[in-house]
Amino acid sequence: MAASCCVFVGLLVLCWGSLRPAVGSEVVLRCEVCNEFLQKFYNSLKEKNIDFTPSNIEKDLIHACKYTKGKENRLCYYLGATSDAATKITSEVTRPMSAHVPVRKICEKLKKIDVQICELKYEKELDLKSADLAKMRVIELKKILDGWGEVCRACVEKTDFVNLIKELAPKYSFSN
Repeated sequence: MAASCCVFVGLLVLCWGSLRPAVGSEVVLRCEVCNEFLQKFYNSLKEKNIDFTPSNIEKDLIHACKYTKGKENRLCYYLGATSDAATKITSEVTRPMSAHVPVRKICEKLKKIDVQICELKYEKELDLKSADLAKMRVIELKKILDGWGEVCRACVEKTDFVNLIKELAPKYSFSN
């Protein structure tokens, strides 16, 4: 009886260990914005065939951050790559990137410097076909329009926002 109990506990421990995420995957999940933005940035540098020096990378990072919005802009702010940033830690990105260090490792190091960097998450994409716009709050409708770069100046009531979103939805739907 005791032997079978020990075997059961041993199997339970083995199964529990296989259910936990790997150490590296936890960082990828936590640093979603950092990993995705810096990977896109790194790929764009490779496509441009830019000389991978820290000064060139910093110049391109600052240029890329001028055109970001939302959570990516917040990441650029934390890195010091925006004009209104209070601190500047861009060298913590540019130096390792010039040595082709994997983006995941760069984000792990940034997390140790500023925890906020890894707390950024992208907002969930809204499926306009299944969403009931009439049941959404006006602030959520405004957020949809803002995400598209649109503003409703003549909107007085909620139905005005709903109608404008339905009118503009084909222009911004990505199901081509």
